[in-house]
Amino acid sequence: MKNHVRVRYAPSPTGYPHVGNIRTALFNWLFARHHGGSFIVRIEDTDVARGVEGAVEAILDGLKWLGMDWDEGPGVGGSYGPYYQSQRLDKYRASAERLIAQGNAYYCYCSPERLEQMRAEQIRRKQPPGYDRRCRDLSQSEIAGCRLENKNPVVRFKFPTEGKTTFTDMVRGEVTFENARIDDFVLMKSDGYPTYHLASVVDDHLMEISHVLRAEEWLSSAPRHLQLYQALGFEPPRFAHLPMLLGTDRSKLSKRHGAVSITEYKEQGYLPEAMVNFLALLGWSLDDKTEIMSRQELIENFSLERVSKTAAIFNREKLEWMNGVYIRKLSPEDFIKRATPFLEEGLPEEVPLSDDYVRRIMPLIQERARTLAEIPGLTDFFFTKKLEYETELLVGKKMDRESAGRALSLSLEKLKPLEPFDENSLEALLRPLAMELGLKTGQLFGTLRVAVTGRTVAPPLFQTMAVLGKERCLGRIREAITSLNRV
Repeated sequence: MKNHVRVRYAPSPTGYPHVGNIRTALFNWLFARHHGGSFIVRIEDTDVARGVEGAVEAILDGLKWLGMDWDEGPGVGGSYGPYYQSQRLDKYRASAERLIAQGNAYYCYCSPERLEQMRAEQIRRKQPPGYDRRCRDLSQSEIAGCRLENKNPVVRFKFPTEGKTTFTDMVRGEVTFENARIDDFVLMKSDGYPTYHLASVVDDHLMEISHVLRAEEWLSSAPRHLQLYQALGFEPPRFAHLPMLLGTDRSKLSKRHGAVSITEYKEQGYLPEAMVNFLALLGWSLDDKTEIMSRQELIENFSLERVSKTAAIFNREKLEWMNGVYIRKLSPEDFIKRATPFLEEGLPEEVPLSDDYVRRIMPLIQERARTLAEIPGLTDFFFTKKLEYETELLVGKKMDRESAGRALSLSLEKLKPLEPFDENSLEALLRPLAMELGLKTGQLFGTLRVAVTGRTVAPPLFQTMAVLGKERCLGRIREAITSLNRV
């Protein structure tokens, strides 16, 4: 890039940031970092009626969690502020007045009721909905009459009715729109606030934004914005419209597919580095095989040339798989540090967590965990005082209550004097015991696993028993024997 790259992430705080929104932010951030440019955060808070309390904080917290630092914006400042559009209203009003004076815009006095009737009639006639330009060429006397009826008109852009608007999209190539198909859109609302169209164009110019990377849904707005740039005498940025995100059933991404707030993924125990890797591959790829990439590798390799034109599929199962890969890559100490808050919050009983005890448990489940939020469920039997399970689970395949009880009773007698009560000693004792009982090792180990953990699937038996300790294992085996003896 010859000129300094300046890109912006400009969310509207009308809700919490979902994955599609954050994917757009990530592509902008990667593009800026790859080219040594600037990543700007601008809060587009002019839709006052739909603003959600706490949304701005959630947006910024989401970026921080994912490690997407910004060079200018809220909390950072910069030479092009303020970075909240609600604090820049004078700039939009000045631009709207200038467009009116030039003859590129006009006041529209149509009431909401009239506009609604107009749309209903267009739908009835199967016409494309759009403003019918009633106020576009009013005479001075007509304007005077309209002002008496509506003292708070909107400002509309006088869009060309002939010709075409063509531009080169950095993802899609040359794109052309017929001007006659685009209506005179609103620039300033009756409440004095700008629409997205005017505010984004004015701010992108004043903030010297070089590239606008945004979702495909804004592609149809590109001709509006380009005509605005031309009318205001501004040089437009280069545009790149990013592919849509779809669910695995190829329908529009929704909550049931995983289009939830990014903060929910944090609460569900996903690692930020896994989330960044996963989101980066939604519409971009290095090649047809590489899936696990570090943040630095993503920065070094990111380019718009490899952004797909077709929709990307959001696959929650793939995210879980990728998160599991990243969990297994953590050092034992880092894994414990990240897992402990989930453990403290998720255990069914309030138990004091011994650092040494937790340190011995975590290596047993690091290979199995797909999210940090799963950890309490994978480890609760290490902490609970009394196990709850169906007695029949103690009875393995081709066993009955009697053989299961005999296996547990003999195990109990053999385990009582065992010292040290460690993994190797347990294996040396229990493997020959299966043969002595006339059982397969899987049968004996399965019965013991249920007795000491309450589940049929758990971490490796000998390691688990060693961590639980002799006293707890013997006590649980006794309780299992008692349970089997109940009629």
